[in-house]
Amino acid sequence: MKKFLIGLWMCLLAMGAQAAIQVKATAPDVVEEGEQFRLSFTVNTQDVSDFHLPELEGFSIDMGPSRSSQSSFQMINGRTSQSSSITYTYILSALKEGTFILPPATVTSGGKQYKSNKVTIKVVPGSGGGGQSAQQGGSRHERMQMQDAGAKITGKDLFITVTANKSRVYEQEAVVLTYKVYSLVNLSQLAGEIPDLEGFHVQEIELPQQKSLKMENHNGRSYGTVVWRQYVLFPQRSGKLTIPSVKFEGIVIQQNRNIDPIDAFFNGGSAMVEVKKTIVAPSLTLQVDPLPAPRPENFSGAVGRFNVSASLTPKDLKANDALTFRLTVSGNGNMKLMKAPAVEFPKDFETYDPKVTDQTKVGRSGASGNKIFDYLAVPRHQGKYTIPAVDFCYFDPEAKAYKTVKTESFDISVAKGKGGGTSTNFTNREDVELLASDIRYIHQGDVQMRQRGEAYFATAAYWWSYAIPLLALVALIVAFRKKAMENANVAKMRNKKASKAATKRLKQAAVLLKAGKPAEFYEEVLKALWGYVGDKLNLPAAELNKENVSEKLQAKGADEGLVRRLVEVMNDCEFARYAPGDPSQTMDKIYAAATEVINKMESSIKH
Repeated sequence: MKKFLIGLWMCLLAMGAQAAIQVKATAPDVVEEGEQFRLSFTVNTQDVSDFHLPELEGFSIDMGPSRSSQSSFQMINGRTSQSSSITYTYILSALKEGTFILPPATVTSGGKQYKSNKVTIKVVPGSGGGGQSAQQGGSRHERMQMQDAGAKITGKDLFITVTANKSRVYEQEAVVLTYKVYSLVNLSQLAGEIPDLEGFHVQEIELPQQKSLKMENHNGRSYGTVVWRQYVLFPQRSGKLTIPSVKFEGIVIQQNRNIDPIDAFFNGGSAMVEVKKTIVAPSLTLQVDPLPAPRPENFSGAVGRFNVSASLTPKDLKANDALTFRLTVSGNGNMKLMKAPAVEFPKDFETYDPKVTDQTKVGRSGASGNKIFDYLAVPRHQGKYTIPAVDFCYFDPEAKAYKTVKTESFDISVAKGKGGGTSTNFTNREDVELLASDIRYIHQGDVQMRQRGEAYFATAAYWWSYAIPLLALVALIVAFRKKAMENANVAKMRNKKASKAATKRLKQAAVLLKAGKPAEFYEEVLKALWGYVGDKLNLPAAELNKENVSEKLQAKGADEGLVRRLVEVMNDCEFARYAPGDPSQTMDKIYAAATEVINKMESSIKH
């Protein structure tokens, strides 16, 4: 009877374990037409022998399934518990508007089948306007998609446009320059900056670091687009000024359909292939007209539209007390390039250079906001004075004319101060101008006396005064020569600084890890790994790929297993952004693995 009860209890436990298996499907409730999103299926066991996803109407599968697993073990008050799960993730694109019910996926575990819950997704019209209807009727290759490995990336699949909001401007007039990406492929990274532009003062407009593509129709095709860079340019001279073409280095993810996903998961392979693509943004020419002549004598150099105001604190004070005259210039234009307006203080006032407070921000209309000039002045005698109105002359490019705005004038009453300042008619202006040339303060301290007739020439101190600077000069020359020879060996310097540069990037990655920014964290870790091997091997960016790096690292004496571990960390970092689960745990593991592999590689590579 006892054996029967034990057997019955074991059967009930097994049945309970089987009944506890659940498959949970998760996806956003609302997406835009053409938008990519993540569909995940989580099974609360790792004993899965088969997973099947039914046909999805109204959606295309851009990537997947990617498979990840999690396990946990806990001990609380002497009681232990453990759990495990496996997640299948797909990246889908919404093809058309409407409300869709995704059928359940099927999982086989322990010889039995289990189904997930159904998911309802509402697809609303995209923000790309007419591009959405073109996408709806377009063919598969006309949408942003995951290309097959080896597919050619043409200039129509991925390109960058350059536009200026004005083609003809005046000197110092703001021009907004926009670099916009158009893509039909899965672009994961893009790097490139405009060079120093001769003849321009350049200020970059801050854009979100996390880029998101929006669908847009261009020449009858629906592209994923994003504004990549924006700059405000202020031409510094007239004539035809050219903005040169810019090279951007992009990385496109392609799918290797010939690889077995199960084999890739267990043997460390990858179903994704990174392809480097150089994208050249075209040059652009602007016609810059000179400011009209003649320029007013009081022209401030400001170009745009401005207002000016002034305030005085205090208006009534005593001699030798300080006052602050605040001049505020507000408006829109080349705010950072304008010079401080001239303020005519009374002759008796001691004045100082103004303190400048810049409260401007850069936007699509140039630099706008306020620029505050605080002038400090000290009246030296009592009396009544007047600070005349301040003229601010600027050029208005819309009106094509110079304009002048004025502040109000200020009357000041200065009473007799503690220093004994008296009222005066100031007919003798020389007395006022020589205020700062009076007797200086007497020097205090020990005075070294020397006996009259004692000679300093040809003494030991005399010769040492020449020898010490000469020896110091020779030492400096030798040190600088050694440093210059080391710097001339570029490969040696890159190798020497590789670990230091990688450590610096990993420290930045640690800051991003604590801040909970996964996308920026993975990007910084990848930069640390690629930058380290590039510096160690003295490889240009064009030759940095996993096969080339693996071969050259082994030739340098690195352990084959360590090289394989480096590639694994890179792969884990690239795909972790799509992996579900707790991001902090994944980020911790990748950070620890990256730090470990760089430390081991540093001691393994032959210098």
